[in-house]
Amino acid sequence: MVGSSLPGGHTADVPDGRSSALAGGVIGIAIMAAVDEIVFHQLLAWHHFYDRSTPSVALLSDGLLHAAEVIALVGGFFWFADLRRRHILSARLAWGGFLVGAGGFQLFDGLVDHKVLRLHQIRYGVHLVPYDVVWNVAGAALLLAGVLLIWRARSRDGRR
Repeated sequence: MVGSSLPGGHTADVPDGRSSALAGGVIGIAIMAAVDEIVFHQLLAWHHFYDRSTPSVALLSDGLLHAAEVIALVGGFFWFADLRRRHILSARLAWGGFLVGAGGFQLFDGLVDHKVLRLHQIRYGVHLVPYDVVWNVAGAALLLAGVLLIWRARSRDGRR
């Protein structure tokens, strides 16, 4: 437990900024993976996680992504709840971590999965540049917003 000693042997709970940001980051990754899976894989049916094989393999890859996202979401919320229960959660840093996780996932997906590894594209049969730009700029905006929120929270608390 993170705490500082007070007179009389008592401890004052001090927020655990690193764990708060990391727990928020895990939740952000899981939520963005869920949005990608639900909206782009299922509702719009634009792509699967792995499109370079048979439809059965594509469906299996979506199931594995979904399982990983649910595990991350449950684990992240248990971590978050534990920090809150111990009164060492920094809400600002958790929100910053959430945005960093969500934006980082989207940028990783847009740059590494789409362009480097070519596991899938955002959409097929269309000119990709506008889709790629919107996808990656949105991810970068989330990531930047999270970094700024973390920076401001740490500056306010006197920790750099």
